[in-house]
Amino acid sequence: MTDRPTTPRAAHSPLAVRAAGIDFQNPILLAAGTAGYGAELAGVLDLDRLGGLVTKAVSVEPRAGAPQPRVAEFRGGMINAVGLANPGLAAVRDQHLPWLATHLSRARVLVNVVGGTIDDFVAVVGGLSDAPGATGFELNVSCPNVHHGGLEFGADRTVLAELVARVRAATRKPLFVKLSPTLSDIGAAAQAAVDAGADGITVVNTLPGLIIDPETRRPVLGFGTGGVSGAALLPVGLLATARVARAVRVPIIGVGGIATVEEIVQYIVAGATLVGIGTAAMQDPRLPERLVTALGEWCRRHGIETLTDVIGRLEWTT
Repeated sequence: MTDRPTTPRAAHSPLAVRAAGIDFQNPILLAAGTAGYGAELAGVLDLDRLGGLVTKAVSVEPRAGAPQPRVAEFRGGMINAVGLANPGLAAVRDQHLPWLATHLSRARVLVNVVGGTIDDFVAVVGGLSDAPGATGFELNVSCPNVHHGGLEFGADRTVLAELVARVRAATRKPLFVKLSPTLSDIGAAAQAAVDAGADGITVVNTLPGLIIDPETRRPVLGFGTGGVSGAALLPVGLLATARVARAVRVPIIGVGGIATVEEIVQYIVAGATLVGIGTAAMQDPRLPERLVTALGEWCRRHGIETLTDVIGRLEWTT
């Protein structure tokens, strides 16, 4: 059994958890890129039943994104190359976050932040730090660093630490750092981020992949390659969560391949305080609400008084 301490208990519900100083009514979030900025799903599900959502990416300037087609399904899940398309900092600050502040009372909002330079990340976080509707931030450090030949920010722990430290100085709100599953030592990267001021870690981002149309002999995506998500990512995300939980003592958002309550529990046992539903929610937008109900029923069946008692209780066999 891991000696990782459980997250402090939050009151009122067996599903309530506290992460990075934020109280969540349950651990279920909509993962970045799958829920837009909330309004897109307002008529489809009750967002306020969820623990919260992570917004679509926000960059300093608007981004048109990758060429069509951007998304394709395959037997093991989905592959996408959206290209971080978004309306930019000003539109999110002036339109999207005020909508969330007006329409959500219980669900929390983490703003996903992207950029090509450290200054970009600082500008977005600084520009949104006092905006209504933003509870905290998730830094997508899988972005290519244009000052370092396109290498991902998260791939160089020195650069990662500088990025987090600079952003930390720009806001008092909680910061989660989202790491790529391709990192050679994801635990060490998480440690570097936490040492620099991160309040939590999100694992994992998508895996790079390629799907080919055998008739045309061309990639099915307009960009060519893309990010793999869905069922195929489940064991990758679980392993990354367990490794990060061994390396750092901060809350983890586990993301990748979740479609059932049993898979949510696997992430929590591996060390996640919160979980992100992505591809499965795109395929069935009402699934996250049903999972909230199912998770409560699972706790009752197993005599779990609070989920925080289960976090990080993975029994390693070696």
